[in-house]
Amino acid sequence: MLIIPVLDIKDGLVVRASMGNREAYRPIETPLSPTAELADVAAGLRTLHPFPAFYVADLDRIEGRGKGTTLNQLQPLLSVANIWLDAGFTEPHELTKILEVDGVWPVLGSESQARRSTLEAFHANPNLVLSLDFRGDDFLGPQSILEETGLWPSRVIVMTLSRIGAISGPDFDRLAEIKRRAGTRDIIAAGGVRNLDDLKRLEAMGIAGALVATGLHNGQLTTQAIASLMASETPGADGKGRKAVPSPHSRF
Repeated sequence: MLIIPVLDIKDGLVVRASMGNREAYRPIETPLSPTAELADVAAGLRTLHPFPAFYVADLDRIEGRGKGTTLNQLQPLLSVANIWLDAGFTEPHELTKILEVDGVWPVLGSESQARRSTLEAFHANPNLVLSLDFRGDDFLGPQSILEETGLWPSRVIVMTLSRIGAISGPDFDRLAEIKRRAGTRDIIAAGGVRNLDDLKRLEAMGIAGALVATGLHNGQLTTQAIASLMASETPGADGKGRKAVPSPHSRF
C-alpha cells in the first residue's frame, strides 16, 4: 500500500489542515521539524520513511490567491521524491506545461473545475491524477465528473474535506462505493486516516494508497507501522518505475 505524506502549503509555509476550513489553517507545529518551512517538514517526514512520493496542495493557487508555490521552490523535494501536485489546475495549457516536468504528477481537483472539458482532454494521460472532492455529502465540482467513470484516469483520490485533520477515521462507505465503480483504477483515500488499523482496513478493501498527515506528525504512524505496509523502495510509485533515492547532501 502506498502511503503519501501531505504537504499543504499556504503563504509559503506548510500548514496543519483542519476539516477543510482553510481560513483557519496555521503554520504546522510538529516534532518532526523545527520550522514550518517546506524543506524542514519534508526532511522530517523522510526520517520516518524514504517516501517515494509527496502530495503537495498549493492552497494559494487552489483558492486563486496570489502566485502560490513555484516549481523552483519544489525542485529540492523533486530531487528525492515525486510530487503529486494540486495547484488548482483548470485549463488545458496548465496541464500541458506541468505534464512536461519529470517527477510531477498533476492532480486535477474536482472542486477547481467549472466544466469537465479539461478532464475529458487529459483523462487518458497516465500521469494525471483525479481528485473527487467532497464536503460532507456534497460533491464539489461538475456532477458529470462524479457520474461518468469513463472520464476517470487510472488513479483517483477520494478526498473527504470534513475528515481532514479531524482524526475521525476515513470515509469507508464512500471509498467502498467509489472503489466498486472504479473498476481496475487505483483509489487513493484522503481524509481521516488515524493509524495502522485504518490503513490495514483500507488495504483489505483494495484501496491502493492513502494521503496522510496528522497520523505521521502525532506519532500514531511509526516507522515500523509504515514499513509493515510499504517497502522502502516502491517500484512504479511514480508511474515510471523510478526509485526515490536521497542524495547524501540533500536537505531531504
